[in-house]
Amino acid sequence: MPMSTAVIVNAKRIPIGKKHGMFKLYSPHELMAPLLKHLARDIENEIDDVIVGNVVGPGGNLARLSALEAELPLSLPGMTIDRQCSAGIEAVRTACYMIQGRAGKCYLAGGIESTSTSPYEKRAQFSPNQIGDPNMGVAAEYVAKRFNITRAMQDHYALLSYERSWNAYLQGIYKQEIIGMDGHSIDEEFLRKRDMTKLLHRARPLFAEDKGTVTAANSCGIHDGASALLIMEETYAQNRGFLPVLRFIDSQVSGVHPNYPGYAPVPAIKELLKRNQLTIGDIDLFEINEAFSSKIIACAQQLSIPYEKLNIHGGALTLGHPYGASGAILITRLFYEVQRRTDLSYVVAAIGSGGGIGSAILFEVVK
Repeated sequence: MPMSTAVIVNAKRIPIGKKHGMFKLYSPHELMAPLLKHLARDIENEIDDVIVGNVVGPGGNLARLSALEAELPLSLPGMTIDRQCSAGIEAVRTACYMIQGRAGKCYLAGGIESTSTSPYEKRAQFSPNQIGDPNMGVAAEYVAKRFNITRAMQDHYALLSYERSWNAYLQGIYKQEIIGMDGHSIDEEFLRKRDMTKLLHRARPLFAEDKGTVTAANSCGIHDGASALLIMEETYAQNRGFLPVLRFIDSQVSGVHPNYPGYAPVPAIKELLKRNQLTIGDIDLFEINEAFSSKIIACAQQLSIPYEKLNIHGGALTLGHPYGASGAILITRLFYEVQRRTDLSYVVAAIGSGGGIGSAILFEVVK
């Protein structure tokens, strides 16, 4: 029996809000529910499961809670995944593998984070102390030092990302991704433009005063957000009148030393491409989460990815990083970008996570 093929047929996110910002009073399930309701419209009884990634929520099964909040059928069980910042990608790849394994034909998958309402004052432990369990900012410094990434290089990339993000906002590119949330229809960072050149110049090292290179200006912020995707078996989708956009090909999760989580996407992407007999040149677009400039530069250098096809509309350095949602947001961005162009064949989304985990997912553009 041939393996079933998973395709993404729809994707949305809510605007990204700052921690203690416009979504400060919303619990995680309240942020996710409108997305589920939107994507499930007219097919509520055809969905096999809801799979949601989350990192710092209150515990419990947020996928089930969100589905109930969205008034989806009581028969939908829901599954919540925590793989730190990789949780959103993990939810999508799990849904795709479920379809490949013929466990179902229709899934809602994505990620959610409400840092504003998180009950945790401190982060979870990523690694045993005897191995090393650095704060993510300290780990970003480790990556910068290991790969000889200077402060100037990080600031240059941060400015590039900021300009790309604002250009994308002004061109209405993000608007396609977003459904409004109680009167909020744009990412909170776009309510006020900053003089990024001045901020980059003034910012001081946060994690290593002596020759430190990582600053608040070349690092992401802490934010609230949610994103979800509608994933179907390809023939089933076509028979139901849905247009497949991204076809799931493969994915890879790899581990590295916990001191270098920003480097973790590198071996994941290398193995993913090797297994599928592809090269970096074969991939038309990469979305790699912008937790820190040092991380993106390390990944670009070690993989020889030109900036021209990496995070071309900016990312978390400007919009923010709502942990469990970020991986799903990367895929959502690719979902819309491939529809704006006709020259794309393969795209990759990847993210590095606390503890030294790298996740990467490969899609073929359906033509």
